Amino acid sequence: MARIRYGARTEAEIAAARTAAAKLPDIWSTGVVAVWESDPDAVAAVLPPPLKPTGRPLVRAAISTVDLPGYPLGAGSVAVAAAHHGVEGWYPLVMPMTHERALTGGREVFGEPKKLGEVTVERDGLVVRAALARHGIAFVEVRGAVGGELPLPEPSQKTDFYFKFLPAVDGSGFDADPVLVHCLREEKVRRLERITGDVVLRESVYDPVADLPVRTLVEITIGEKTTDQKGRVVERVGARALLPYIHQRYDDPQQILDGPPEGSA
Repeated sequence: MARIRYGARTEAEIAAARTAAAKLPDIWSTGVVAVWESDPDAVAAVLPPPLKPTGRPLVRAAISTVDLPGYPLGAGSVAVAAAHHGVEGWYPLVMPMTHERALTGGREVFGEPKKLGEVTVERDGLVVRAALARHGIAFVEVRGAVGGELPLPEPSQKTDFYFKFLPAVDGSGFDADPVLVHCLREEKVRRLERITGDVVLRESVYDPVADLPVRTLVEITIGEKTTDQKGRVVERVGARALLPYIHQRYDDPQQILDGPPEGSA
């Protein structure tokens, strides 16, 4: 009988897949990063407890492309500065990805707020344009001109905060208390350039980052970097505290709050 592909994998096959994943080489991306100061009240409003604002109401848009063999990938995020028990990092609100493969691991393992979207990084000489788009709206666009090389930073560790949860089967909340994840990213940079330009935020009901306006532009850069990430659960979060923010994860939060229709199979 031919192998049934939905059938169970052998222990040897599972072990081989883990070994292959552990031996992946550094994957370098080319990306634009824009950081700006926004409205302090707006930044504080999007942070679910126990996350708290930092000393500066910073917002960061990261827009990258990765030239994987046979699998070019666009990846982006819009995040706000946040702190948790003395650890400062970033809380991503939306992370557009151009392929489903890039969604599943991040969402299901780490709780990343990834969604399918369009990611663009274009460079024509010194002119650069980068954008994140969904539903036909480029809700973040970074435009400018390269102004020169910057010193390469030392390898660094950065922290992202995620909430991992499963909506309840009956639509009443969650199946179990959500967990707060600290995702530690080891980052190496091999090229970095300054960009003089601006950040455009466009209105979108699905990705309302326009609510985090650019008050003061801190920096725009373009560079090549590679990252390796590891996550750990740091605490469980009360369902009642997180539920008011669950809409951040979905284009249509009603679909999970309603529960299954009566009589559905």
